[in-house]
Order: sequence, then C-alpha cells, then structure tokens
Amino acid sequence: MDTVYRTRRNKPVRRRVFLAFVVSLVLILFVLISQSGNVISAFLQNLNHKTQNPINVLLLGVGGGTHDGPDLTDTMIFVHINPNTKKVTLVSLPRDLWVPQLQGKVNSAYTIGTIKQPSNALGFTESLVGKILGQQINYGLKIDFDGFVKAVNIAGGLDITVDRTFDDYQYPIDGSEDATCGMSPAAVASASSAVANGTQQESDVFPCRFKHIHFNQGEQHMDGETALEYVRSRHAVGIEGSDFARSKRQEKVISAFKAKIFSAGTLLNPVKVIGLINTLQGSITTNIKQSDYPYFINLANEMKGAKISSTVIDDGDPTTGRYGLLTNPPMSADNGYQWVLEPRVGMTDYSEIQQYVACEIKGLNCTVGQNGILTPTPIPTAAPGK
Repeated sequence: MDTVYRTRRNKPVRRRVFLAFVVSLVLILFVLISQSGNVISAFLQNLNHKTQNPINVLLLGVGGGTHDGPDLTDTMIFVHINPNTKKVTLVSLPRDLWVPQLQGKVNSAYTIGTIKQPSNALGFTESLVGKILGQQINYGLKIDFDGFVKAVNIAGGLDITVDRTFDDYQYPIDGSEDATCGMSPAAVASASSAVANGTQQESDVFPCRFKHIHFNQGEQHMDGETALEYVRSRHAVGIEGSDFARSKRQEKVISAFKAKIFSAGTLLNPVKVIGLINTLQGSITTNIKQSDYPYFINLANEMKGAKISSTVIDDGDPTTGRYGLLTNPPMSADNGYQWVLEPRVGMTDYSEIQQYVACEIKGLNCTVGQNGILTPTPIPTAAPGK
C-alpha cells in the first residue's frame, strides 16, 4: 500500500510545474528517516556498501489539495539512476498523450488507478507508463506542488543562469482559474465554449486569469516563487515557449537545488533540514518500502556528483526543424474529441518512444529523424601500429 503524508490546505495550489527538488532524492530520505529512527543505524552499518544496480523512478506532480482534479498528474517524469556511470537521465512525458487503455490522457492514469486499484494507484501508474516507455519502473513518488516554493525558500533560494531573455504573457495566476473577468454568466458560457472547441485561446477571452512574467539573460538568484515561474512557464514568446526549452530549464533547477541541498550550509543547518522535512511530509505519496531506505541513502550519497541530462517526448518544433516522436491528430471519437498527442507511428505503437528512451539511457545522444531514431555512428578505432 502506498505510504501517504497529508496536511490540510485551504487555497488552490500550483499546477503544471516540475518539482525539481525531488530528483535529488535525499530530501525524501530525510522524511523517511524522520519516520523511523532505526533506519539511521541501518544506514551507518551499510554506509560503505556500494549500490550497483540502476533503478527507475516515476515522479508525478499533482495539483492536490482542494483544486479541481487534485490527482491529475500534470507533470510526469521518468528518472533512470545509474550509480555505475554516475548519471541521472530524465524523460518528460506530456500530459496530453492519449492512452487508449485509459480512454483518456496519460495525466488521468493515477486518478483511474485510485479507482481500479485503490491500494496501489502508484503501481498501476508505474505499470502503464513502463509499458509506454519500454522500461520497468521500480518506485513511484507523487508530490503536491505546493511544497515547491516553501522548499526552495527554506534552502535559501537558487542561483540560476538564464540562457536567454524571454517573456510569457500567458502565465496563469494562481487562484484565478475560474475568474469571470467581469463578464456576464452568458458571456462566460460562450467564451468557455469557444475555448473548449479550440476556436479561442483562454488567455484571449479570460485575460484576468493570466499575467506577464519576464526573465533577463544571465545569472539570477531566485526565490521559490520566481523559480516556480521559471520552470512552469509554457507560453514564452519564441524558442523558450517549447516543451524542449522548458525541459532544459527544469534541468537547471534540478542541478541548482541538488547542489544547494548537498551543501554544508543546508546539511549542517538543523533548522533548514527540519523545515524541509516538515514541508515534504505534507506533499509526498510513495511506495518506497522501509526495508529499501538504507539502499536509497547509499544511493543518494554515491550520486552526489552525478551528471543530470533531460529530454522530453514531444511533437517536435517546426520552427527549428526538430522532429518529434508524437503528433497531434484531428479530434475524433477515437480520442474523445479532445486535443491530444499520440505516437507518430500509430496510436498504440510505442516502439519509437521505447527505442529513443533506451538510447538516452545508454548515453548515445540519439536524435529523432524524419523517419526514425538516428543513432550516432561510433568512431572507428585505428588498427594497431597506425
């Protein structure tokens, strides 16, 4: 059965944002350690034991709280952790990927799992995503987004180098998801219908639900709210508006948070550690067993200097000529008349996705071509004596 930590919430929480702090895993270990004192002695006894086997973890980011659809996983990240190569590979799945088995989008997997397998919703989701990616998933972690800002602030903020200046004029204002912008009920109904059938953008008909955010190129010290906006932004003007660019921003935040957590200023500060523990206790659902805690502690210790790489499964970017693995099919009965994404080679054919993920895990830096996955050609080794 999933282990659940809950706290009460009375306000809408942030959605559609990648929780960069979870990838370091060490924070979760702090939470688990705080629940069981005997884990500390197990850790000390096994400190010098080297972990060898790679593991796969599924990270789910949800709205939670009293928000509509609190268990819709608007962020879904597959994490491959390899202690042998000291590499962490992140693969982001889009929430709009249509899954015929669910008769819905992949972001509904956990919600459906709570109905079909109430005591093992994480396991249900892991199995489904594992089949799509062609990978066995060992553990799952579901995190509420409201802990992100608090955790970053407790850690003292993050130093991030912004690659390029960008503006996002459609950043959602938390708590204004249902604002009417002064319109009559009839006008709201008409505008909502236009948004639903795709003839109007929500930001055009409900401008009061959004705000303008701006980031300048260069190094910036970000507090929790700013870091949240940096990784959450989906509609930036230009190249930063793509999921591919957003994935790169997430990678930056992951690395910065990981470095901050492993710094002496955090690990040796009991106030910060306790604050992080308390924050995460109310935000995590996991199926990690107590017997696995020592393994994770050793793994976190060994992966301190790990290289983190990230990629996203998407429909490409026609403005730059980058091909994607997914396509946006016409709305029809097959996809519930919704705007969805599906594999470009067929609705239920995940072969290209699986090949690409396997290639990324191996570190081959494969690319998506027009008609398949392009694998780099190894450099020939010179014959002896030449």
